[in-house]
Parts: sequence; C-alpha cells; structure tokens
Amino acid sequence: MILVFAISDKGGTGRSVTSANILYRSSLAGRNVCYLDFDFGSPTAGTILHVDEVGRGTNTRTGLHSYLLGRTDQPHEVDVWSETDRSELRNWPPNAGRLVLLPGDRNGGEFAANSDVVERCVRLFNRLKEDYDVCLVDLSAGRSYAAQIALAATAHEKLLPGMTARWLVFHRWTRQHIVAASALWQGAHGIVDTGRRLGHNDHVLANMVRFVRTAVVNPNSEQVNVLRAAQVAFLLRADEVLRGLAHREGVGTTNVLGQVPLEPLLQWREQLITDSDVEREIANPETVEAFHDLSVNVIDDAMWEGL
Repeated sequence: MILVFAISDKGGTGRSVTSANILYRSSLAGRNVCYLDFDFGSPTAGTILHVDEVGRGTNTRTGLHSYLLGRTDQPHEVDVWSETDRSELRNWPPNAGRLVLLPGDRNGGEFAANSDVVERCVRLFNRLKEDYDVCLVDLSAGRSYAAQIALAATAHEKLLPGMTARWLVFHRWTRQHIVAASALWQGAHGIVDTGRRLGHNDHVLANMVRFVRTAVVNPNSEQVNVLRAAQVAFLLRADEVLRGLAHREGVGTTNVLGQVPLEPLLQWREQLITDSDVEREIANPETVEAFHDLSVNVIDDAMWEGL
C-alpha cells in the first residue's frame, strides 16, 4: 500500500481539493483508494467529495477524532460512489476501484499526540493496508499535531512492513509559498527535523518528500492571451524569478512531482473535476491531465526515485 501524506505550510494551497482529485483519478483507474481527513481543525473533505452529510465531518461520534482519542473502535467510513450527492458520480463507474472517505468528527478540533493516539493511528494504517492500494492522509496546514501523529506512526515499530510512505508538500506558485514550503520540509520543527526526533532517519525521510505546485499560470498558455503586453512581460519575468527562488530553496524542478495549472472552476468551487465538466467546457482539460499525472506519479517508484 502507498501511504501518501498531503501537507502544506500555509492554507489556501489547494492541498485538499488536489488530493481529492488525485484519489478520484486513481479510483477511476481501478485502484481501491481511501481519503483520511486528518485536517482536525477543519474536517471538511466531505464537501469536496460531494457527500454533504459529512461536509463538516460526521456527527455519529465515530469520526477520526473519536477513533484516535479512543472513543470508538471503528472509524466511520463513507463509500463516496454510493453516498455522494452529485448525481453523475452516484453510479460506480465500470472498472473503477473503491473510493472511501474516513471523515473527522463534526466540530472536532486539534488535539495533541500521545503514545495512545499514535498506537491507534498505527493500528488504523495496518488495517487499511489489507483493503486499499492507496491511502491519502490530508493533514492540517503547518507544523500541526496531525503531522506529528503521522510522523510518529510511520516511525513506530509496530507498523507492518509492505507500506510505502510518501509526503507531498503543496504550495502555490508565489514567493511566500515557496519559502514556506521549503521551511516546512527542512526547517526547524519541519518534517525532517520533527521526524528525526521521532525516530526517522533524516536522509531517508527527506527522500520521502516531493512538492506539488498549484495555481500555476503558464506564461505561454492561451489563458494569458487576454493580458496586456506589459502584463505578459511582467508574468514572464516573475516566473523566471520564482524558478530561481525555488531552486535556491531546494524546491526546484528536480523535487517537483507535478504541478496544477490555475483552474477558474476551482477558484469558484472546490470540487472533483469530472470528464463531463471538461466536455461542458466549464473546466480545462489541462487540469484533469495534471490530476491524472499526479495520481500515476505518486505511486510510480521509478518516477519518484528519478527526481
């Protein structure tokens, strides 16, 4: 099983909506996938996956908050294909794999990691290994308790073999976000620094991290045709400066697993983008292609190691 941890240093990176679309594309390709909403301060993944009943988390007191805190033995599972409120998703597509959400608790909040919480997290990962090809854990932004739990669990001696852990750090294509993503990876109290203190080998852990750029405007795309000449010239220069900054901060092309273009639809509504959205011309095909490529690249050993 591939265990993917999705994290960002700042909010507003498109981490959750990109993660949901990666899993959606992976499920369409026949893989059994599971989305774990570890964004404990804001468990709203159900909204992106079009399951309004758990849009702000589950009210059954069996969400991931309750499970990790020992209040229930089985976390609530939502079969997205059958429980979605979006009609075009409701029928399980031919040859698709499972698409399951483990929501947080409604009105749940952040909570500190302790040995009991970490052990229950390890137990959960071990159980999911039997049922899924890919599990994506959507973590709270920044240096959160959720990230500490994930790092402690993946360093735990009771974690069963046969699981590959990978970290995707999401950032927008701006100066502020590039610097923040770099610091989250290799700065004080970041992923590698915290992981080392929890028992990880820092070199091994550093190689588990790749970056995803979001809301990227391609200066050579048709989208810029509406801009004035001076704006295009500024965009080209800004893009060049950002590439230099990313290289210096260690988040340059050689560490980037993929990038998602600026998608107007996602600025208006965070949702799964279907092929019919592209056919109706309300979404861009380049965005779907980016999600598809990420869904493949994140499980491709050769692609991962080749960066």
